[in-house]
Amino acid sequence: MTIEDMRGHFRLMYELGFNCLKGLYVTPGQDIRQLRHLALDEGINPYYYGDAINELPTPKLLSELGIPADLPLAEVRRDPRYVNRQIARIRERIDRDFGDTEIRSDDRPRFPFSFDAALVPESAEGFTQWLQARYETVETLALAWNMNLALIRRPEPMWKTWQDVQAGVYELIHRETTEYRRLRDVLRFKADVYLDMVNEQARDRHQTDPEAPVRAGGEMGLFLPFASRATDMEGVADAMTETGSFYPSIHLAWHFEEVAFEVARPVYMQASLAADWFKGGWSATWESTGGPQQLSGGKGSLFPEMSPHTAGFTVDDGTMTQLMLSYLAAGFKGFGLWTWNARVAGWEAGEYALLDRQNRPSDRAIAAGKICRAANHWRDEIWNMDKEPLVGVFQDWDNEAMWAVMAIGGRDHFRYTPVKARIGVSRALINQNVPFEYVTANDLRSGLAGRYRAIYLPAVIALSADLLPILTDYARDGGHVVIDLPSAWYDEFGRSLKTHRGSAFESLFGFAIRDIQYSDRNTPRRLGDATLEGFVADLELTSGRAVESYDTGSPAVVRNQVGRGKATLLAFEASLGCYRPGNNANEQRLRLHTLGDVKAPFTCENAMVYRRAGTSADHYFLINDGPEKTARLSTGERKYRSTIDAISLEPVALDQIKLPRCGGRWIRCQK
Repeated sequence: MTIEDMRGHFRLMYELGFNCLKGLYVTPGQDIRQLRHLALDEGINPYYYGDAINELPTPKLLSELGIPADLPLAEVRRDPRYVNRQIARIRERIDRDFGDTEIRSDDRPRFPFSFDAALVPESAEGFTQWLQARYETVETLALAWNMNLALIRRPEPMWKTWQDVQAGVYELIHRETTEYRRLRDVLRFKADVYLDMVNEQARDRHQTDPEAPVRAGGEMGLFLPFASRATDMEGVADAMTETGSFYPSIHLAWHFEEVAFEVARPVYMQASLAADWFKGGWSATWESTGGPQQLSGGKGSLFPEMSPHTAGFTVDDGTMTQLMLSYLAAGFKGFGLWTWNARVAGWEAGEYALLDRQNRPSDRAIAAGKICRAANHWRDEIWNMDKEPLVGVFQDWDNEAMWAVMAIGGRDHFRYTPVKARIGVSRALINQNVPFEYVTANDLRSGLAGRYRAIYLPAVIALSADLLPILTDYARDGGHVVIDLPSAWYDEFGRSLKTHRGSAFESLFGFAIRDIQYSDRNTPRRLGDATLEGFVADLELTSGRAVESYDTGSPAVVRNQVGRGKATLLAFEASLGCYRPGNNANEQRLRLHTLGDVKAPFTCENAMVYRRAGTSADHYFLINDGPEKTARLSTGERKYRSTIDAISLEPVALDQIKLPRCGGRWIRCQK
């Protein structure tokens, strides 16, 4: 492109509604500073963080600029005196050649490092120091690693000092496949080492450039089994609390293999997981699919089940609408799109772009620009809105780590089990218009349990002992704890979880687990009209009562009254049974036993709907994954003074919302 070509593209971006660049990728000989100035000339901030580096409009600054102190913030942002000052500051940054402040997911610590449960001899010293900090004594370590139990491998001679541990830990771990706590500790050690690096880099980059937010997250899909990759994404988000933003990079061809390339529902799950890991923080897709892709992308070796399949997607104006409205609904504060125009050769050539293959604006670019313009218009309102979840969907790094180390012995699919279960319960709730939020073990430890009418624990194979009193107190206060199978097999040390009479588990759930069994073609069990496939259980009821039974007469759903609340076991693969689309009976049973007769506060029978709630208005995001239709949105007890399309600003009747084919609508309701 010539300079004038590029000027025209920057001008077109601005006209369509875009306001900043994720990055500029130049050919040899081009001056990136010149191009950044050129973008700014046409109203496009050349840095991904956009207005985030603008000065706060303090009384002192407003006085200095001659702007009235009582001018509303939105008008201050548009005042030429304020705007010109910020543009001058950006030009200064360009000339100082400040670059990106991203911490990339492929950055590595300084010693040999791999994202798995393998140790190398060079890491024995660091691992030993990590173990000493957590267990304090060698005797405590030996108990945690189950060395006092029969048939568990232990060093010979037995370790006495931390020097002994350092000398022998590599050899012990190198050959280990069956003692789960020590393998879990390797994963946690590596995750912590990586988090230490992220924190260090965040501090360094913040000190170098304190005006610009640091961003960290991942060029990876959020459906990956992160614990098996020695990665703690919730921890990465926490590391950004003081210095910047947390982002996932969401590309259809790269990051949706685990859901067989399904988009409409999983993209909301993806965005929600990232936003909920960073509750209250600044999360966004700094990169998201901008155009169709068929030939590039893919993870093959990470999810071999889908590697023979083409990751093919139509990305038109409807798809872009689904993506961007789902991001806003999930709580993202913005979005970035990859890319404006496509690469010319090689990887991604002709794909991913908002422009068509002739470098002209496509329908998807126009639709995306309209959403961007609306997002900027409503941004102060959106940024102060909240989710109102009925259900907290539980997610725990330690549980996923236990599934991961179980997979090391040869059953590789186990590492994906908790991810599939999370997808399943999320699908069931989305399809029945139930607002939910992902809640982590750390959230519960921080006191967040009371936010939810119900907390759903999907496939929690390892249940940490310290969570049981938290969940019990939550139930006593009126909450509902729901757990399904396969769960409650291990505690956090990889030992059989104690569920006998008088145990913390039995006191909460009202039964003891006699055995975990399996329903298959050899010994099938039925529940109502359904033949169960997968994990089932033989239970001894104590204070709990059977709500549903298998065809054998033994309990399949058990409910226990706990104070003002209750706890429920679905003794079958309830969430895993909803992993793939189309299992309507499973979805309805899951919702019934989670919420009973509690009605969703808003519904739309023939479309997905999400709500963000604010003090002066609520925003609804309707997603249609079928043919063109007219939908009726019911807002329950909540009434509004006016309802408009948030993009066109035209009035909308909530009982006559026209939804385009495979697209969506964004509705603003004034309180």
